[in-house]
Amino acid sequence: MAKRSLHKLTARQVETIAKPGRHSDGGGLYLVVKDGGSRAWAFMFKEGGRRREIGLGSAARKGGVTLAEARGKAAEARKALNEGRSPIKRRAALSFGEFADSFLHSIKAGFKGKNTLADWKRDLEVRCKPIRTKELADITANDVLAILSPLWLTINRTARETRSRIERVLDAAEAKELRSGKNPAMWKTLKPLLPKSKRSKRHHQAAPYRDIPGIVRALRDKHDAADTTVNLAAEFIILTAVRTGEARFMRVREVDFAEKLWTVPAERMKTEDDPDGTCFEVPLCDRAIAILKATIPKDAEPDVYVFAGQWSKDHTKPLGMNAVLHALKAIYPAMTTHGCRSSFRDWTGDETRFERDIAEMALAHKVGDETEQAYRRGTALKKRRQLMEAWGRYVASAPNVIALPRLTSEVA
Repeated sequence: MAKRSLHKLTARQVETIAKPGRHSDGGGLYLVVKDGGSRAWAFMFKEGGRRREIGLGSAARKGGVTLAEARGKAAEARKALNEGRSPIKRRAALSFGEFADSFLHSIKAGFKGKNTLADWKRDLEVRCKPIRTKELADITANDVLAILSPLWLTINRTARETRSRIERVLDAAEAKELRSGKNPAMWKTLKPLLPKSKRSKRHHQAAPYRDIPGIVRALRDKHDAADTTVNLAAEFIILTAVRTGEARFMRVREVDFAEKLWTVPAERMKTEDDPDGTCFEVPLCDRAIAILKATIPKDAEPDVYVFAGQWSKDHTKPLGMNAVLHALKAIYPAMTTHGCRSSFRDWTGDETRFERDIAEMALAHKVGDETEQAYRRGTALKKRRQLMEAWGRYVASAPNVIALPRLTSEVA
């Protein structure tokens, strides 16, 4: 029996298909199932030698367009094509610039940074000037590439931010049914078309590791005098050698006191080298545990922040972005929070016999290929715990009288 060219799907299949992708009913009609489970109807056709796609509405099980209704809409579209007319409703053909301006106005109330609105306007008005007059439905990956390519190897961070904002505008346009089909600004689409950028490594100011015990002693003295959470947070970051953001957004539920272990969720471990992210287990020395017990309120809810902001008595807001940095610089001007990780790494290499790989893994750096990482997983935590306990003992080794070198303002 010949395979049917129309009406390939059944009503039951439309309700039960869960596999993401386009599922053809024939004649250009597709059921589109996305990764998140959302479902929609789409009609695909060629116009002017280009493949085009129009949305025919949601295919949600309740309140969505039924299979019969979608087939009716697809039949109308095919009729229009046969008569030499475009099935696209031109009344919705907004330009990118018109929609981008409207979209930016609708979201700007949620911006937190002082310069965020100016950055968005710069990208959407200046960098996106070549596509501002183009209709939303006509924008292609080549259009986005033309904007990104001149920036990609010179100011890569700006190029990435611009791409992300274009993608968000086009996602919003799709949500309002002003365009359909794959977003041409998606990273997955553009990645194979762009050269690999060489990013210069930033060198963060770091204190010599010999000064770290004195710095920690000074932090404890300041805490004893003022009872401020930020000094404990700074000491905790030094003891664990984590990134500031990983500690600032630390929640109570992430700590296992019985195992003396802190598990950082995957979403906070995402980096440019590991965009998918994986959770990271941080072994805690005795002093780190003591800091957590002193900081976390009794009967604290699992989702509250461990290190709360200055005015957040209920721990529902985290420490400010630069609070720890300012606390450290008040004691030792020539250091940064990220530089604490450098101090730890230098100490490990100079003063201990721990393998290089263990030191790198303690900093959540990737070591070896996937096979090697899987093989080492079982022993790394035990060795890393030994390393962090040794670091904790070293950090606590300051004598009672501390003489910290203070840099002049010129050096700072």
